[in-house]
Amino acid sequence: MREKFPFLPEADGVQLWAMVGSPVMLIIGYLALVNVWAFALMGFDKARAKQRGARRIRERTLFLSALLGGGLGAFLGMWTFRHKTKHWYFVAGIPLIALAEAALGIWLWGILR
Repeated sequence: MREKFPFLPEADGVQLWAMVGSPVMLIIGYLALVNVWAFALMGFDKARAKQRGARRIRERTLFLSALLGGGLGAFLGMWTFRHKTKHWYFVAGIPLIALAEAALGIWLWGILR
């Protein structure tokens, strides 16, 4: 049987990562970007909260940014800007999300190392 693309190199497993690069840097870059985004969303929403009639960022969007890997950024933004600190679900939920993400990261690091 003839190959569909005979000019492409065959790679699997370790060889594939040697060609593409380690996924660790991609994951670190993603997490850095999401955390900066979550931090910025908290600051932007706080600035909008001070303006009358300004459109705000939905609370579920703030939580979603934390759940997608930006727990630490959302936590730091919440306390830096003193935003959403009177809402019990933010005071309890955002730190729990950050702790769960940290625990997941430590667990994955132990498995993949």
